[in-house]
Amino acid sequence: MHHLGVVHRTVDRADPAAVEALSRFGVATVHEAMGRLGLMRPYIRPVYEGARLCGTAVTVLLQPGDNWMLHVAAEQVREGDVVVAGCTTESEDGFFGELLATSLRARGARGLVIDGGCRDVDDLRRMDFPVFSRAVSAKGTVKATLGSVNVPVVVANALVNPGDVIVADADGVVVVPAARAPEVAEASARREAAEEGKRERFRAGELGLDMYGMRGPLAELGLTYVD
Repeated sequence: MHHLGVVHRTVDRADPAAVEALSRFGVATVHEAMGRLGLMRPYIRPVYEGARLCGTAVTVLLQPGDNWMLHVAAEQVREGDVVVAGCTTESEDGFFGELLATSLRARGARGLVIDGGCRDVDDLRRMDFPVFSRAVSAKGTVKATLGSVNVPVVVANALVNPGDVIVADADGVVVVPAARAPEVAEASARREAAEEGKRERFRAGELGLDMYGMRGPLAELGLTYVD
């Protein structure tokens, strides 16, 4: 149950060392390492090529067509945070642009993830301020209705609690619960190491069929080769 019009000032952020460790891994690796959990829906996309981010969530619940709470959230941002905004109902208006990005950057924000629209894309690219959004839209918003800041929000089907780790790159956005951040960082490192071993074998021309022992199970299911 959401209480509208609430700003929580105290956030239990994930351990900084774990956030730093997670920042070295791609979204696909983190998602797999976490047991295939935490992925936002794939309609959330970077607004410019090469955008990527990793940081702790300051969450925002927006009202459709209203960006007031993003200004309220800016005050709660600390160095290394990512603003993560959901909406009470679907809205693709341009909630965020270059001016708000300038404000968030001054507060130490690493970027924005928003289940809504974003504008001023060329400016954001020039600033290299990473934004991941559901739409790009020039349509402006008003400042009239209360939402909330630093409450649990559902953003593109993923639950985000304030202080969770957000990792985003060209493959999507994944949410790592703050308490799991150290363990998921370690699992990601193990996964990367294992993949490097496989990569070497693939480079040498070995087939997945042999590497993963697939031939037996395929034969059991009746796969036949015809010349």
